[in-house]
Amino acid sequence: MEIKDLKANTGKVDLVLEVVQKEEPRSFEKFGKQGTVCSANVKDSTGAIKLTLWNEDVEKVSVGDKIHIENGWCSEFKGELQISSGKFGNIEVVGKFDVGVLTNDPKMLNPESSAADEDIDIIEDEETIE
Repeated sequence: MEIKDLKANTGKVDLVLEVVQKEEPRSFEKFGKQGTVCSANVKDSTGAIKLTLWNEDVEKVSVGDKIHIENGWCSEFKGELQISSGKFGNIEVVGKFDVGVLTNDPKMLNPESSAADEDIDIIEDEETIE
């Protein structure tokens, strides 16, 4: 299943998604019980959607996580589709999306490389000439 296939008020949602943004958790009380809720934005190759995280799932999921929602629920709020684990579903972190470090600094790319030292020597020599 993919985000493009979701319809409001349907269960048995099974998706693998990337967490791209997560809001600050909020506490609530309902029927005399304390709980925590948090919204997150998730995406797959077909689109993006809001994910509602409840209680233990709030701490389990982080930005950059690759998650699997199994037997989840899709609802609609203010004209927008959103998903959650629902009453019977589960959210599992199955990996991390690693974008890596973007740099052109030779020391960061390979700190033990002699090329990194040579580049520094060249710069020092150029400064000495001036």
